[in-house]
Amino acid sequence: MPHIAVVGAGITGVTTAYALRRRGYRVTVFDRHRYAGMETSFANGGQLSASNAEVWNKTSTVLQGLRWMLRRDAPLLMNPRPSWHKYSWMAEFVRNIAHYRENTVATVRLALAARAHMDAMAEAEGIDFDLERRGILHIYRDRAAFAAAGRVNALLAEGGLERHAVTPEEMRAIEPALKGAYHGGYFTPSDATGDIHKFTRGLAEACARQGVRFRYDAAVDSIVPEPAGFTLRWRPAPQEDGGADGGPARPEGYDAVVICAGAASRRFARMLGDRVNVYPVKGYSITVGLHTPASRGAAPQVSILDDAAKIVTSRLGPDRFRVAGTAEFNGFNRDIRHDRIQPLVDWTRGQFPEVTTDRVVAWSGLRPMLPGMLPRVGRGRRPGVFYNTGHGHLGWTLSAATAQIVADAVLAEVGRTVGQQAGPRPLPQAA
Repeated sequence: MPHIAVVGAGITGVTTAYALRRRGYRVTVFDRHRYAGMETSFANGGQLSASNAEVWNKTSTVLQGLRWMLRRDAPLLMNPRPSWHKYSWMAEFVRNIAHYRENTVATVRLALAARAHMDAMAEAEGIDFDLERRGILHIYRDRAAFAAAGRVNALLAEGGLERHAVTPEEMRAIEPALKGAYHGGYFTPSDATGDIHKFTRGLAEACARQGVRFRYDAAVDSIVPEPAGFTLRWRPAPQEDGGADGGPARPEGYDAVVICAGAASRRFARMLGDRVNVYPVKGYSITVGLHTPASRGAAPQVSILDDAAKIVTSRLGPDRFRVAGTAEFNGFNRDIRHDRIQPLVDWTRGQFPEVTTDRVVAWSGLRPMLPGMLPRVGRGRRPGVFYNTGHGHLGWTLSAATAQIVADAVLAEVGRTVGQQAGPRPLPQAA
């Protein structure tokens, strides 16, 4: 039975491991953290949002970013310090403006396919992750922004998504907690929200029950191609308190490897002779504790997306409210900056003034973004090398589908050994 190594235990790595195990493979997952889902899959905005599938490659995005460069609290912020990776990535981002339409439509279709796969995984494994199927409401304060949303809506519809315009009165009927004056909105009834960390951990536990081996606290030093397969060298990851790294690297052999390492995927791709130009785009979130009856009643149940502020919300169970947003181009810096968190708190107070914000947990994560905004999914140049990475702000939305795509690519190339016992069958495919 072929043995596949998966590098990364975030949402893409765990869904990939699950899809590979359903196809009968032996699977080992490596992650430098002690648990699954401890980086970008820890506290994102929570939206499963086909309605947010528009790629960012637009001239207006570039111009807006330039205007925001001197604002420390801007939704989009770039550290101007020279970096070849950053500026070459941005040049490639600009070149992909020509593919804005086709990439947006492709992303919508991928997001819709992912829904059925995620539903099947959660149902088969009994995963509770605070799923809410109340839709997502996009809000707009002026005519120009609403008109621009209408143009985006045509692309979403081309990709197969049903999203319709709503009046301010209809917006308040959809979400009575919403305050403020609006020109209009767009509502996607089929979108949902959930806790990505709960789902990732729950699916990792299901994988382990089915025989997937997880090597946590394991830093992968190198992946070396061999005449038959690969040697992966890893060592116990250094502890956050500065403790020892656990000694010499430990080699293990595998028939194939799938890179699902988020922002670190570029480094592993280099080892394997591939160029995967992932850049770490930092995002922030706050989780507001709804510890009073008044706060629980004042926080919205329906997920909100404020396009002007680039902020999204999710209600995670009865006593948590997640608010997330911003994009920061600052390399691998993971510092949680007060001037980036405060706009999220201020937005919450302005939109939902009766929600108390005295219990707020701040977080930052690095979104792995490719310049064209579509993930890299499938084969590498070298036989036995595969990728499922670069999902950007839509990893939670797309991963259940891209896991199936990469697992099918493995099956097509690696196949199964003669006489192999049949493993668990794949879950039903999305229509």
